[in-house]
Amino acid sequence: MSIAVAVRVADEIVIATDSKRTFGSGAVPEHNLRDAKMRKIGEAYLATTGWGVYTNIMDDYLRAGRTPKLTSSASIFSFFRTFWKVLHDRYAFVNDQCSEPDSPFGDLDASFLVASAHGIFYVACDMSVTEFDNYYAVGSGAPYALGALHALHTPKANAEAIARKAVAAASDLDIYCGGDVNLATLKARKKR
Repeated sequence: MSIAVAVRVADEIVIATDSKRTFGSGAVPEHNLRDAKMRKIGEAYLATTGWGVYTNIMDDYLRAGRTPKLTSSASIFSFFRTFWKVLHDRYAFVNDQCSEPDSPFGDLDASFLVASAHGIFYVACDMSVTEFDNYYAVGSGAPYALGALHALHTPKANAEAIARKAVAAASDLDIYCGGDVNLATLKARKKR
């Protein structure tokens, strides 16, 4: 479980995650952990929430091919469509699952947040891609982080301060979030 947030203020986009890792009912002390929930992929950052094995799979998958451009809803969807196929071809231990019994779609059982100079994008467990203008959060602490993002976001606010406070809110209120705040800052392109 995790929290990942992205916030845009003016020409700055900040993406941030917590660092807490849990295994069942146990947690790993920060000083004994060498892992990151966020990856730089080309000029974008991808944060993963859900099953920890997706970090391993994503790293393995990206090592084997060229770096994708994650700059629009269409390019991100195309990347995840290809990733879905590779999941089934190359990672046989990944099950098809669906949290909605009547859904015609598979379920990654993980969510992703992408931040690039082009914007903030949420990739849902069914691989739908949604773009946000100002902020979004994913992970078990997302309801708390979204409340903080909504309350704190103003046109003149500091994007990094908002991101840190949103991760802190999730960490304070969700037992699966916590630890250090890891973040990256991008110069945003002008909004269309």
